Amino acid sequence: MITHELIFPETAEGNRLDKWVASLELGLTRCAVQGLIASGNVLVNGQTVPKNCRPKAGQQILVNVPPPEEIEIIPQDIPLDIVYEDNDLLVVNKPKGMVVHPAAGNYDETLVNALMYHCKGSLSGINGVIRPGIVHRIDKNTSGLLIVAKNDIAHQGLAEQIKTHSFTREYEAIATGHFKDLTGTINAPIGRHPIDRKKMTVTDKNSKDAITHYEVVRQFANTAHLYLQLETGRTHQIRVHLAYIGHPIYGDDVYGKAVKGTQGQCLHARKIGFIHPVTGEYLEFTAPAPEYFQKLLKRMETM
Repeated sequence: MITHELIFPETAEGNRLDKWVASLELGLTRCAVQGLIASGNVLVNGQTVPKNCRPKAGQQILVNVPPPEEIEIIPQDIPLDIVYEDNDLLVVNKPKGMVVHPAAGNYDETLVNALMYHCKGSLSGINGVIRPGIVHRIDKNTSGLLIVAKNDIAHQGLAEQIKTHSFTREYEAIATGHFKDLTGTINAPIGRHPIDRKKMTVTDKNSKDAITHYEVVRQFANTAHLYLQLETGRTHQIRVHLAYIGHPIYGDDVYGKAVKGTQGQCLHARKIGFIHPVTGEYLEFTAPAPEYFQKLLKRMETM
């Protein structure tokens, strides 16, 4: 059990308790806070309260966060597109629509379930039972290349490269609108959205530096085919940055507009390069965009 001891500030007086707690850097969404309030895990001056409570300045707030439930991740025989594999790691081309690791409401049919079957338990344990072997991740509706560590030594070596931004990571996307500049760099810090805690946004408050380079490969009538390189790796970075400059990714129903038939953003992790954490050899791999993506490009060429 983790307990956060807080004092309700004068500047927040008038706000609902659930909204205020969710605005803090506690890693809790507003929905999660409401659940904690309902279960009696949020106390105001030692008393349980309803979720619409509006505390007064100076009142003590205790937020008790129970430990996550232990769950058993079941290995599942799900086909994997493995681009490279050795005794220390593997590179997987994840399909669009596949969740990387289990989470509430999604405990099976994930990449981790498939990896546990394929690797027969030989995965790094650094990220615990929920995310064995997972060094970095891409969104459910983003396709493309991911590196998976089979042991802790490989995991630590790869994680250090991510920390120092020495990975080569190139994406391709279909973005909306007409680009004035065919190449550019978006340098804008990214942090948690102040209202919708499931989203990220460009902000100077509680944010981290984020840099994305882009190149327009082809400009169509109302969309563009882009190659993008990440200098940093923030959550939803490309999606947030492109929306920030007025060119959200085609089909992105979170930062842009949903498009029937796309099932989320048209974004693909096409290239990844890194130094092998054991052999010291530089490895680089590419994966072509999925079929739906290529069909969209052909259709846009004729529009």
